[in-house]
Amino acid sequence: MSEGPTKSHGRLSIAPSAAPRDLMSDRPSRAGAWYAQVITLFPEAFPGVLGLSLTGKALDQGLWALEPIDLRIFGEGKHRKVDDTPAGGGAGLVLRADIVGKAIAFAQRKSRLPLVYLSPRGRRFDQASARTWSQGPGVCLISGRFEGLDQRVIDHFGIEEVSLGDFVMTGGETAAQAMIDATVRLLPDVLGNAASVEDESFSAGLLEHPQYTRPAVWKGLEIPDVLTSGDHKAVEEWRRAQSEALTRARRPDLLAAKGTEKG
Repeated sequence: MSEGPTKSHGRLSIAPSAAPRDLMSDRPSRAGAWYAQVITLFPEAFPGVLGLSLTGKALDQGLWALEPIDLRIFGEGKHRKVDDTPAGGGAGLVLRADIVGKAIAFAQRKSRLPLVYLSPRGRRFDQASARTWSQGPGVCLISGRFEGLDQRVIDHFGIEEVSLGDFVMTGGETAAQAMIDATVRLLPDVLGNAASVEDESFSAGLLEHPQYTRPAVWKGLEIPDVLTSGDHKAVEEWRRAQSEALTRARRPDLLAAKGTEKG
């Protein structure tokens, strides 16, 4: 008995058959819109949080497009196996190069986006990475699982390895959503306020200054006087000083990096 289509997030679905069909969309997509592909064993995880708030609204408006690609449909045998034991022995399983290679070929049927494998041994993703990705056509993310991906597919396709941080997760789906979110919010018209992006943590190589709003007094704590003074220059200087102090206390490595850039 054949299985029904796997519905990922209401916009894209793919049938588990030996001959993958093209993905369908019921959302508009503007010409040249930033495009994210995710090769994953769990396409139903998408869009997840990406379908909410401003990123979800931008997705509905066609400011960017999302295509989760189900790796399982490229697997072999009755159970569509995508992995095997490590060559040379050892615990766990490794994603097969031939299976992932088929998924990549399918992803590249329309366009050849930069390929990125989400791996804890990769270059650390940061705000500069998000900015670089946002200025390109999009990205194809390969979500890692098990003990990793056969090195041959990484070498053959020249895949870049990128890590969300110095920790290990059960899979790359959460990391993929985080990276896409950080990138999409930098696209034109997504946030609607370019100044807010410029003032955020890491945008200038510093952590963001403290923020306050009403009420003026809460549990005996007042908003700093400078912020209600109406002196815009003083406010700017205070915020800069606060950003530098916070960065020095919590992330001195960022200050060191800024010093290296200037040197």
